Amino acid sequence: MKITAVKCAVLGTNPVVRIVTDEGIDGHGVVESRKYYLKPVVGFYEQYLLGQDPTEVERVMLRIRRMGGTKPWGSAVSAIEIALWDLAGKAAGLPVHRLLGGRVRDRVRVYNGGVRFPRKGHRPEDFADVMRQMKAAPQGFTIIKQGIGFHDPMAAEVEGFLYGEVRTGPPHPSRGPMTERGLNHAVECVHAMKEVLGDEVGLALDCGPGWTVPDAIRFAQRLEPLNLLWLEDLLAGDYVPYADAGAYREVTRATSTPIHTGEQLYLRQSFLELVGNRAVRVIGPDPCDVGGLAELKWVAEYADMHGVLMAPHGVGDGVLGMAALVQVSATLPDNYVAFEYPVASHDWWYDIVEGLPDPIVRDGHIEVWDRPGLGVTLVPEAAKKYLADEDRDFFD
Repeated sequence: MKITAVKCAVLGTNPVVRIVTDEGIDGHGVVESRKYYLKPVVGFYEQYLLGQDPTEVERVMLRIRRMGGTKPWGSAVSAIEIALWDLAGKAAGLPVHRLLGGRVRDRVRVYNGGVRFPRKGHRPEDFADVMRQMKAAPQGFTIIKQGIGFHDPMAAEVEGFLYGEVRTGPPHPSRGPMTERGLNHAVECVHAMKEVLGDEVGLALDCGPGWTVPDAIRFAQRLEPLNLLWLEDLLAGDYVPYADAGAYREVTRATSTPIHTGEQLYLRQSFLELVGNRAVRVIGPDPCDVGGLAELKWVAEYADMHGVLMAPHGVGDGVLGMAALVQVSATLPDNYVAFEYPVASHDWWYDIVEGLPDPIVRDGHIEVWDRPGLGVTLVPEAAKKYLADEDRDFFD
């Protein structure tokens, strides 16, 4: 079997990769970015993949992995790797989790991720109201994550929140020292949420990036009695292509509240200091950014040896990314907590794929399926009408 083409098309807002072979078997992956500019980035790698045997996944990846990086390059490489596993699984008639060593759990825990409810404002009672809605959601989530601090309009909307300048524009642009008033407000909002959730549902917070080290330590210490699952991306994280392990370690060593980061990082090498120096208690690589499924599993095993927990990111990955997360999460060691549940960018996504359970999430878990490859198959006849004119040959 040989690769004859590597294609990329945008379905809705999700760039999808399709690897085509001379035996009529194909594989799909999704790029963790809702951007049209990813298509030429994926196309760059095609020259190194043509003529290769796609079932020899690691051999193929050695040709392109070192030429990746943070978004968009690492996202493209990751999508290609996932498409290769999908194809290899179809060729073997096996689910991807069997190719990755076999599952160690029959269902995987997820947290809300793309399931969100609009909030009326930035007062503690507004956060409490959202938690009531989330707690009543039909998915039955046992873990809920909520944005707060710099991962929220709070910094711009709450008067006197910062000593520094409040910037607007790109996602999460503000950073700087918080006032005592700002810190107190954030703490009060967390208490209001936890009062609603009690000990029935775990609470995690997506916090930044943007906190100073002193503010991060004060915030984490004040929340210690609440037994939060983690504080995510306090110092770096979303749209930041690095993680300062030394600064994160300073925060981690100052508090019993678990500190979390890692969703933007590409390849295992980027986790060496974070994990090896125990700079955080939880890591959250995204299979569609870190380099793919095998790379994520390697990072999880390395983290497990160092007592670091694993909660993979996935909110922008859509249906195909969700299927990939189910497959790899089934194989991860016992440091696995839950993955961030992605939802489709458009409702019609659920009409153009076959193989999804209904409902997908029950009691906060997804049952691991055994269909070949990722187990979720794009239906060309249904999907074609959502392709742009320039992508009409995507399924040819």
